[in-house]
Amino acid sequence: MREPFDHAVILVAQHSRDGALGIIINHPLESRPIARVLDALGADASGISDNVRIFFGGPVSPGTGFVLHTADYGGQATMTIDGRLALSEASGTLRAIGLHNGPKKSLLAFGYAGWGPGQLDGELRAGSWVAVAEDPALVFDDDRSKVWTDAVALHKTNPK
Repeated sequence: MREPFDHAVILVAQHSRDGALGIIINHPLESRPIARVLDALGADASGISDNVRIFFGGPVSPGTGFVLHTADYGGQATMTIDGRLALSEASGTLRAIGLHNGPKKSLLAFGYAGWGPGQLDGELRAGSWVAVAEDPALVFDDDRSKVWTDAVALHKTNPK
């Protein structure tokens, strides 16, 4: 596929008859202080420390931030994905991370990948995408430059 999906590994957070939403997990952009990101989002940045790595989550709504994280944390705007992972709006979750009471593992992304009703299913049938079982190591732990090759290796050993 062409940019921005060339070699993209996407965690599909929601998939229903109404469409699908996913976050690209292997296109890091830069690191910034969490307080600076919160300021840019118009959120309270007082008492916040640490930096966060920002990812390009997809071409839809690139100004909207999402935090993909472990399910040990949940806020008002958190969507549980599978009991192990969740997706939340950025500002509240980033604030919790900056105060050291957020999720154990997380990934901040701006934008998302979206598909209309039946679109992702059609693209999968056409061979535009391959699906692999969700693996938290791919989402949070693997070297970002190796996520694509690791996902392909997972597909080869356990094709869906």
